[in-house]
Amino acid sequence: MFAKIDVNGDTACDLYQFLKSQQADEKGKADIGWNFTKFLIDRSGAVVARFGPAITPEEISEQLPEHL
Repeated sequence: MFAKIDVNGDTACDLYQFLKSQQADEKGKADIGWNFTKFLIDRSGAVVARFGPAITPEEISEQLPEHL
């Protein structure tokens, strides 16, 4: 649970490969450029949004009712 994983490149963790394949960043790039990139996933497991490091959890919470 606390081991370091890769989030980009050929050795990226399967979870991050999936998340990045479903939602690119605001510039259209799949790779994660900085820590604290966040993904919003709905109840069915679909990635509905991706947020950069500067977006706060409070800002994300505003979108939650849309995806419940």
